[in-house]
Amino acid sequence: MSLPDPVPLYGPEYKRDPYPLYARMREAGPIHRVLFPSGVTAWLVTGHAAAQRTLADPRLGKNHALGNDRWRARASIMPEPQHSQLQVHLLHQDPPKHTAMRQLVTDAFAPRRMEELRPRFQQMADALLDAIPAEADGADLVRCFAARFPFQVLAEVIGLPPHLAARFRREWGKVVAPVGPADPGRPAYEALLRELQGYIAEIVADRREHPGDGLLGRLVLARDEGELTQEELDSMIFQLLVAGQEPVTNQITTALVNLMRHPEALERLRAEPALMPRAVEELMRLDSAFELTTWRFLAEDADLHGTRVPAGDSVIVSLCAANRDPERFPDPDTLDLDRAQGPHLGFGHGIHFCPGAALARIELQVALGTLIRRLPGLRLAVPDEELSWIPAVLGRGTSELPVAFERPVCPRSRG
Repeated sequence: MSLPDPVPLYGPEYKRDPYPLYARMREAGPIHRVLFPSGVTAWLVTGHAAAQRTLADPRLGKNHALGNDRWRARASIMPEPQHSQLQVHLLHQDPPKHTAMRQLVTDAFAPRRMEELRPRFQQMADALLDAIPAEADGADLVRCFAARFPFQVLAEVIGLPPHLAARFRREWGKVVAPVGPADPGRPAYEALLRELQGYIAEIVADRREHPGDGLLGRLVLARDEGELTQEELDSMIFQLLVAGQEPVTNQITTALVNLMRHPEALERLRAEPALMPRAVEELMRLDSAFELTTWRFLAEDADLHGTRVPAGDSVIVSLCAANRDPERFPDPDTLDLDRAQGPHLGFGHGIHFCPGAALARIELQVALGTLIRRLPGLRLAVPDEELSWIPAVLGRGTSELPVAFERPVCPRSRG
C-alpha cells in the first residue's frame, strides 16, 4: 500500500500503536512529508542511520527564528510575550549560545552525583507506595506514582524548596503542547502560561534571596553576573520544570505497559533485579516517551537524505521509528532483555543529547524496580485496547494506568 503525501500523524489508532506506520515509512525511504493535527506539514526522518546523521547535521538549527512563514502560520507556537520569554532554552538554541547554556546545567546532572542520590530517590519511591492502602488490590499508577515520583526527584536535584515544590501544578506541564489561536481551549491555555510564568518569577525571587547550592540558585547567579539574560533564565527554569519530569512520567507508563504485555519478562526482572539497568535501555528502545524530536530547520534549501527540503521547513526525527529499525536492531518489535546491539536514540544524539539522561536512567531503574518488587501479581486492570494514550504530538505515554496486584509488600519485607 502506497503512503499518502503528506502522511497524517494523528488519531487514536496512530497514538495507540504508531509502529506499523513507521515500518511502512522506513521501508519506503528515510524521509517523508507528514501532517500534524495543527495543519503543520514537516519532514519526518525514520531510519536509524538517517536519524543519527540528521541529529548530528550542523546544517540543521533549532532556533525558531529559522522557521519560514509557512511553518509559522500553522505551528501554533506559544503566543507572545511568552514565546520570547519562555522559549529561549537549550532545546531552541544553537552553538555557541547552546554550548554556553548547556555548561551551566551539566554538573547538576553528572552521573556520579545522580548515583549518590539513588538512596534518596529510593526513599521517595517507597514513600509513595507506602501511601497505597495495605488492603488495596489495584490503583491508577499514573495518579499515585508515575505523575508524582519524577517531580519529587527533580525538585531534589535542582534545589526547588519544599514550599514552592508543594505549589507546582501538573497542568502547567501541558503548555508544551501549544493550542492554536482559533482553538476554543486557547484562553485556558494562555491562563496556564501566565500562571506558570508567575510561578517561575517566584522561584527566581526565592533563589535570589536564598540561593543555596542547587542548580536553580546557580542559574539565578548566572543571570545576575551577566551570563544569562532574564528571558534565558526563565526559559531554562521552564525547560527544567516541564522537560525534566513529564517525559519520565510517560516513560514509566510505556515501560510498565510493555512489561505487563510480557509477564515472563516482568517475572524475570523480579527474580533477577540486577538486570534492571539493561532492561531500562531495552524498554526505552522498544517504546520511547520521546516519540519525535522538536523542530529543526535548514537555513537554505538543501538535500536531506535524497530529498530537496526548503529552507525554514520543519525537520523532525522519529526516535521511536529509528529505535525499531531492523537494520540496526534484529527482531526490533520484540522485548529482549538480553539484547546487546548497542545504544538506542531515546535520549537523542549529538549536541542536543538529553543532559538529564543519567538522572532519567536512575529514576526509571528505581521506579520500575520498586513497583515490580512491591506490587506482586502486577497486571493491567483493563483490556490493553482501553488504555488511554496521551494525544501529545511529540510524546508517548498513557494518561492513566489502571493496574491490579496482590497486597502491596512493605519495604521491610525485602529479601
